[in-house]
Amino acid sequence: MTAPLIDPYHRAISYLRVSVTDRCDFRCVYCMSEAMTFLPKRELLTLEELDRLCTKFVEMGVEKLRITGGEPLVRRGIMTFFEGMGRHLESGALKELTLTTNGSQLRKHAQALHDCGVRRVNVSLDTLDADKFKAVTRWGRLAQVLDGIEAAREAGLRVKINTVALKGFNEEELFTLTEWCARDGHDLTFIEVMPMGDLGNEDRVDQYWSLNDLRARLEERYSLVDTPERSGGPARYVRVEETGQRIGFITPLSHNFCESCNRVRLTCTGELYMCLGQEDMVDLRAPLRASQDDAALESAIRAAIAKKPKGHDFDYSRQEVRGQMSRHMSHTGG
Repeated sequence: MTAPLIDPYHRAISYLRVSVTDRCDFRCVYCMSEAMTFLPKRELLTLEELDRLCTKFVEMGVEKLRITGGEPLVRRGIMTFFEGMGRHLESGALKELTLTTNGSQLRKHAQALHDCGVRRVNVSLDTLDADKFKAVTRWGRLAQVLDGIEAAREAGLRVKINTVALKGFNEEELFTLTEWCARDGHDLTFIEVMPMGDLGNEDRVDQYWSLNDLRARLEERYSLVDTPERSGGPARYVRVEETGQRIGFITPLSHNFCESCNRVRLTCTGELYMCLGQEDMVDLRAPLRASQDDAALESAIRAAIAKKPKGHDFDYSRQEVRGQMSRHMSHTGG
């Protein structure tokens, strides 16, 4: 039996986030620039290589697999990869196979995702205003995303809405978003904007809306009860007494969650990032392609986990960005 993955701080690594493409049909302002230069397709791992890598991680103790991008559903043939991962759900080795998506392709793929064993999806949605949605995504259409969410519900997928808290952009929609999710039965998670990519530092500071402040705003209208619930990721959850819904908070800046980090991130080119907020990574593509035997690959994975840091260095506390990452969020995976 393969020994489990334990990092230097005695955290078991049971959660792998996999970016299957750096491409996306949106250009969200906090994720990528409008004139993105994408990777040559020859640099991307094939779907067969992604299957082999993920299978190795499952053998080494990963129980939750989240597929990300870019927008994962724009990759040609991606459903064959989901079908392949479904065999690990059937065997019981993998406890959960999930997806983070912008929702644009859900109408096309929702039922097939359910058939592969996916039971819940995260949809990134920062506003319910069509004009503001077009502005923040640059290329997106809100109606298409809302239709995709409805398709997911029809297919039996539970939907969680991920909303990046953006000061001066969606502050006035706080209660609108909350009430919409309560009405339609969606969980809702708010996320602090992170210093990723090439936008100016001053833009990040101006966009930053602390979730401490956001929660205080919510408590002006609702009674929030902290819960011990965890979904396998970094969110901390509350229950809203008035609606019964669950709201999560992901707070990489105002209250980092590093002490319980159980995650690593694999890019579509085979780079393994042990921390979203650090530049250090290990190349897994070379050992993957060097041999059909997995010994070198397993050794490289263990060496990477041995380098996992205690935490990230994101900091806006002095009205300047510290811990800035040069790579775009779409490179590492959302």
